[in-house]
Amino acid sequence: MRKIVVLLYILLFTLGTIRYVYALCVSVPTANLRAGPGKEYPITWTVDKYMPFVKVGTSLDGEWYAVRDVDGDVHWIYKKLVTEKYRAAVIKEEGVNLRKGPGTNSPKSSLVSGGKYYTYKVLQTKGTWVNIMDPWGGIAWIHKKFLWIK
Repeated sequence: MRKIVVLLYILLFTLGTIRYVYALCVSVPTANLRAGPGKEYPITWTVDKYMPFVKVGTSLDGEWYAVRDVDGDVHWIYKKLVTEKYRAAVIKEEGVNLRKGPGTNSPKSSLVSGGKYYTYKVLQTKGTWVNIMDPWGGIAWIHKKFLWIK
């Protein structure tokens, strides 16, 4: 009986440490996405710091990740250009207001209004509002419905 308890404990501990979400975000100022796993493949999109992705595959040598973007398209990115250390978000549509606080009663932020594909690091959430930081350190709040967060 004791062996079963120990095995169950080990199994639960192992399952608790497995990462099921493979969310990645760009950790460098800009990164090139490619049509395949290597520099010889054409660039499909150049993105800014904090662009979030979902990891959907890995190259045979382990150096490149296949990633799905906000639009559902799959690209390849060199693994040293992304991180799992923090959450990131991207705006899904044009003309979104950024706020100084969480709520529509809060004044608009002095940051440039958020446009489609603007990227941010997620700092915290408060209900349906998300506190974000842009790649230059500017901080604002935005409603969660305007973001694709990973």
